[in-house]
Amino acid sequence: MESTYKTRLSKEQLDLIIKHHLDASIQHYEEMIDGWANQAYKIKLGDGRSVVLKIAPSAATHMMRCEQDLMTAEVQALRLVAKLGDVPVPKVLAYDDSLTMAPAQYFVMDLMSGKPYNQIKAEFTQEVKDGIEQQLGFYNRRINEIQGEQFGYFSGKERQRATWREAFSMLMEDMLADGEAAKVNIGIDYDELRRLIEEKSDALDEVTESVLISWDLWDGNVLVQDKQITGIIDFERSLWGDPLMEHYFSHFNYTPGFIKGYGRAITTENEHKRRSLYDLYFDLALRIECDYRKYDDQEHIQSTIRNMEEGIARFKQS
Repeated sequence: MESTYKTRLSKEQLDLIIKHHLDASIQHYEEMIDGWANQAYKIKLGDGRSVVLKIAPSAATHMMRCEQDLMTAEVQALRLVAKLGDVPVPKVLAYDDSLTMAPAQYFVMDLMSGKPYNQIKAEFTQEVKDGIEQQLGFYNRRINEIQGEQFGYFSGKERQRATWREAFSMLMEDMLADGEAAKVNIGIDYDELRRLIEEKSDALDEVTESVLISWDLWDGNVLVQDKQITGIIDFERSLWGDPLMEHYFSHFNYTPGFIKGYGRAITTENEHKRRSLYDLYFDLALRIECDYRKYDDQEHIQSTIRNMEEGIARFKQS
């Protein structure tokens, strides 16, 4: 999707980067258009290998508070997950934040085989989808077994907190502050929403163990080939927090296959309270980011408005 965030590179810049880091030439390259914020290029090297170069928005881009240091977070998270050994994530081949060869941070990784699950999901029977989502549940559980020391944003100690309640309150306030700054109409007074959020925040105290969460593990970030998951990508939204914040526990998915593979369901009153807070946070993010990224897809923008209206109503009733 087109977004004002994207940083594009010339053929000369790509040649320089690939030669410097991989000591290779470029046989062919193309833009990958599925990304929503970062720009990515699929590159076939002269020796036959295929890699992906992903570049962050430039430092001059006006970004949301939750979008700071996304590339640093993604590279660090990918390296942590790769150490598990049984979760299919791309290997990071190079990372550069020096801004000497490009106007923004970038990294190069292996190209993973497969197609995004959201693009081919409709082709599968329910039995096949259940199997894929059971796999996803297992992989997501493995990711959530990586333990952290504090809660909150992945990168930067100053953006982390000792408790999950403090950290999530920071995340939510950042989201609301960005919405207010951009004058985004969310269908309710911002301070009234803050009051409703505070009423449920005591449920967050139940979370005492900090773990790595992808948070953005939706179908578009799951690669599938031959009815099997071949890759999990896009860890830029990674956080240290509560596993129930993961996408497949949300109102968008929460399928029997995923729950079976993960080995956990949402059962208690406090878990339902926490999940309602996480759903609200995601619904807000989908709506507010449209105004910052200046998306060109009007159908998508309207869908986020409808989803936000439904999300606020659902949160009030939960």
